[in-house]
Amino acid sequence: MSPPPPSEVPSAEEARWFVEEVHAHAPSLRAYLRNRLPTSSDLDDVVQESLLRIWRARASQPIRYAKALLFKVARHVVIDEVRRKRVSPISAVTDLAALPVIDDAGIEPGEAACTREEIAVLAAAIDSLPARCREIVILRKLRGVSQKAIAAQLGLSEQTVQVQAARGVRRCEEYLRRKGIHR
Repeated sequence: MSPPPPSEVPSAEEARWFVEEVHAHAPSLRAYLRNRLPTSSDLDDVVQESLLRIWRARASQPIRYAKALLFKVARHVVIDEVRRKRVSPISAVTDLAALPVIDDAGIEPGEAACTREEIAVLAAAIDSLPARCREIVILRKLRGVSQKAIAAQLGLSEQTVQVQAARGVRRCEEYLRRKGIHR
């Protein structure tokens, strides 16, 4: 591994801060993550990535509560990993004819265009939601993940998941109404 560029070489004060204020919490972060990650190799990667993100964040602004930020960053790293793994699951297909494909041969071209447009507007509505709310709506309403599973995965209460899902649906409905799409 090559040494970091001169701009990334820490001063003695920066190194002391990092060791005392951030790295000192790595063992408790590992313990916190142990129940939330399926494999221990993921655990080390999440801790390392979290420490790196804190280091980079400190370069651009002072950090007041390093431990709290470290745990928050780690939670976001885990969420990012889950998203990455779920975005493109790869499945081997041996029989293309057996794939469940929608036959749109009987659909008029105008109707198909309207459907595509409505889907695009719905995607924009979901995309306009705050990050946590969007994640919960996608998991709950689009992927059909149970409230209990989402709560466990994100470290939230089931009540929070329920409230966020309802809030997200309501905001999407409002967005669609503003765009002229009604149920």
